[in-house]
Amino acid sequence: MEMNSARPEITLPEYGRNIQKMVQFALTIEDREERAKCCKAIISVMGQLFPYLRDMEDFNHKLWDHLHIMSGFQLDVDSPYPKPEPSQFISRPNTIPYPKHAPKFGHYGRYVESMIAKCVEMEDGEEKQNFIRAIARLMKQNALNWNRNTVTDDVVLNDLKYLSNGALSVDGITEIHAVKTIQGNKFQDFVEEGFNRNKKRKKKKFKKKNF
Repeated sequence: MEMNSARPEITLPEYGRNIQKMVQFALTIEDREERAKCCKAIISVMGQLFPYLRDMEDFNHKLWDHLHIMSGFQLDVDSPYPKPEPSQFISRPNTIPYPKHAPKFGHYGRYVESMIAKCVEMEDGEEKQNFIRAIARLMKQNALNWNRNTVTDDVVLNDLKYLSNGALSVDGITEIHAVKTIQGNKFQDFVEEGFNRNKKRKKKKFKKKNF
């Protein structure tokens, strides 16, 4: 009995060991035409494993690239696409710069500060005022996701002025209409629902006893 630990490592595990064996068999075929037929059959089977990706524009191109990768770039076959170079897959991706400073208010998020900085650079006018109102609504929504009881419009507007270093005027905003929170306080909702459910049960028991 052959154990998996004794078998060679699979190059692309998402295709499985049987596809890997088919690719290795294609490498042993000496006749070029027969080898090409075998590779096309392998590509067909590989595509059947991921039917939901067939609508992708470069789906077949990816399959041929994966075929060459599983062969260790040793497969010599006439392909509708150029053979990929091993160096394309060895190079490391570009490093994504990590934020160097923490947001002043974590419950508002870093993007709010970026939006405020962008708003400060805008020229005064109706568009800028609408942008300020939109930022205020977003700030209130983000704050409500953390605490649904102690968030007031005055606090949000004061924080908006502080984050903009007083560059943005909020005098024209009298009320902030935030959309319904996405997350909310799940624990508090659970407690309130349980309390109301028990209250209804006690009322039903009380009615039954009286009648």
